[in-house]
Amino acid sequence: MNFIFENLDDATRQLMLDEIRHDTDRNQLYFSKRFNEIGVNIYANLLVDAVSNGNEETLAESLKEKGCFKTHEERRTKSGVTLAKIPETANATLAESEFNRFYIRALCLRAKESGRRLEVYRARVSQNPRTESLTLVGQTVDAESLLADLRSNVGIDTALGLPPGPNSG
Repeated sequence: MNFIFENLDDATRQLMLDEIRHDTDRNQLYFSKRFNEIGVNIYANLLVDAVSNGNEETLAESLKEKGCFKTHEERRTKSGVTLAKIPETANATLAESEFNRFYIRALCLRAKESGRRLEVYRARVSQNPRTESLTLVGQTVDAESLLADLRSNVGIDTALGLPPGPNSG
């Protein structure tokens, strides 16, 4: 983990909280299909706590500490349905993805407010970054289009490809 959120100040955190409220008010907050009942019941509060006072790491720790994930999930294969163990990293993957998504949404709001575009940067160091991620670095994007994309493609890949999927950095 260890993302570098260059503009994670009080103003950005407040906009992140506003975006969480935006999704919550519309019943669009993403809930992992891997959550157990505990996860479904407390995830929104854990997310708000991490945005208010922490980061993607504190969210991942809280999700694990509170036991928010099932231990196994059903997977469909050609030979039928099998039971597969939920990866140990499910908490970190979700925390990174969703914290980063709300961070980007907040930056979109800030950029819109000032009439600026956003420049894509790599927020997490990686020994082997994906080619798709590297090609995006340095590009500028329209904040309004990206915000609309992130709001309408909750919990799934976005049309604009930002962020470029789980574990992308």
